[in-house]
Amino acid sequence: MLAVKAPKREAEKIRKKLIELGVLAKGYAVRREGEFVLFPITEEVEDFELVEADFKKLERRPRSYREVVEVPDGVRPLLPSSFDIIGDIAIIELPEELMGYGNAIGEAILEVHRHIKAVFAKGSKVEGEYRVRELIHLAGEMRTGTLHRENGIRLKLDVAKVYFSPRLATERMRVFEKARPGEVVFDMFAGVGPYSILLAKKARFVFAVDLNPWAIKYLEENIRLNRADNVVPILGDVRKVAGKVEADRVIMNLPKFADRFLREAMLSVGDGGVIHYYGFGPEEDLYSEHEAKIKAIARELGFTVEILERRKVRPYAPRQFNIAIDFRVLK
Repeated sequence: MLAVKAPKREAEKIRKKLIELGVLAKGYAVRREGEFVLFPITEEVEDFELVEADFKKLERRPRSYREVVEVPDGVRPLLPSSFDIIGDIAIIELPEELMGYGNAIGEAILEVHRHIKAVFAKGSKVEGEYRVRELIHLAGEMRTGTLHRENGIRLKLDVAKVYFSPRLATERMRVFEKARPGEVVFDMFAGVGPYSILLAKKARFVFAVDLNPWAIKYLEENIRLNRADNVVPILGDVRKVAGKVEADRVIMNLPKFADRFLREAMLSVGDGGVIHYYGFGPEEDLYSEHEAKIKAIARELGFTVEILERRKVRPYAPRQFNIAIDFRVLK
């Protein structure tokens, strides 16, 4: 096979040039011979030393578990195209027709994604005051604790004991980029701290509240892990904390019930402070109902609000979206 012979010290520069020219042969391992590297090419090129060489063909790794999993053809179209990865744990939502093939699906995920060590299926919806779900073990290690990395922070958590969505990483970074140095932040439903720990990089203080003792336990660990000593973890009902904090920025990441806590949020933000409100909305009218509630509560309190941004965060259910509304409170 035709190859370019490159000195080791120039190998990376020459590799990039061959890619740029579109002549680097794909699917073959490069060869190293003493002080030279041999690159397989598809056609002759000028200004390089050309030689003939044999190359080992690389085996293509499957990109999706669906390429390797063995299930009957009749249910194959039902295989989900995506799943959540939290640390080294995968959590997949399977329709009832596929639950009988759960182990095969789990083993296929482990085969394709070598960094994943355990696979679970969602056994129920997120429910209860702690916002957790039942999980069904499919394959791999029988554990639910993990270490998750996102946005430059590390988060210890147990996926069976606390609520956490890796799909909100982009939204969390969006809020971080809007925050200003030296702010006081009130994270009303903090969980294990994905907003709080991240915002601690800019904030003077972050008051992080959650009702779930396990969430606070992991939040305390994550404060130590990330050296986020300006985060104040508070176990309890956010209603008992609201009004005792005067924050520049409030996070309301409880989309199913956030509207029930708007009064507490507005009482806890200073004049001109910003609230990041989350909810669910139908595709045909995502924001109207939520904005009406926001404005109604503001009127009751004698405040006014300025809507700063509306955003679809992610799909939640058919024709339903998780939405974000950022608004300023003027007192």
